[in-house]
Amino acid sequence: MQPTADFDPAMLARSLLRRSRQGALATLMPGTGDPYCSLVNVASHPDGSPILLLSRLAVHTRNLLADPRVSLMLDERAEGDPLEGSRIMLAGRAEEAAGDVAALLRRRYLAAHPSAEAFVEFKDFSFFRIIPAATHLVAGFGRIVDLRPEQFLTDLAGTEGWPEAEAEAVEHMNEAHRDAIDLYATRLLGTESADWRCIGCDPEGMDMQAGKQTLRLEFPERVRNAEELRKMLIRLAGEAGAKG
Repeated sequence: MQPTADFDPAMLARSLLRRSRQGALATLMPGTGDPYCSLVNVASHPDGSPILLLSRLAVHTRNLLADPRVSLMLDERAEGDPLEGSRIMLAGRAEEAAGDVAALLRRRYLAAHPSAEAFVEFKDFSFFRIIPAATHLVAGFGRIVDLRPEQFLTDLAGTEGWPEAEAEAVEHMNEAHRDAIDLYATRLLGTESADWRCIGCDPEGMDMQAGKQTLRLEFPERVRNAEELRKMLIRLAGEAGAKG
């Protein structure tokens, strides 16, 4: 199916990956190959791929350590009939993170799930990233699309040094510019004023959270480094202020 003026499947899939905080994880039981499904908390890598914090005591972790093939269902949790909301089934493999990669996943996961600070240091917990192979998007009648990873993941080519630039920008925005974040939410995205904070930036947009609510602010153009990100955030603050 081709995108239309009111339906861009790639953008919707990206938005679901960025905004989702819980999902259903399917793994394979060793020996039998029987499917096993469990509820997990989710965050997103700068490229949009899902991040999980899992305990080795959990059945799903033992499963994916034996066979890394997994699928993850994410949905909009729409009011009323849940089948009326958009959802994706992402298939791929789970990779355990170490070193600098684990540090990046930790920072982004804890930004989305700060309560995980209470157990993140436990020895049985590790960060995993799902490397997508494909996704199946269902967005209503006649809007069912299969997408390749390059269609819904954010290309990080040419953004060397991004983790450091993003970490500094997120910290600065949350410490000094919460008023601007609220303007992004209320005047650019049309939602209610709340205790909005920035939980992550990537070359294509910014993610915000207030309690259980999450928002995705798409940038009008791609940014590649700290200076371009700074200019974009200032530009959007000006546009939001002008809408008052």
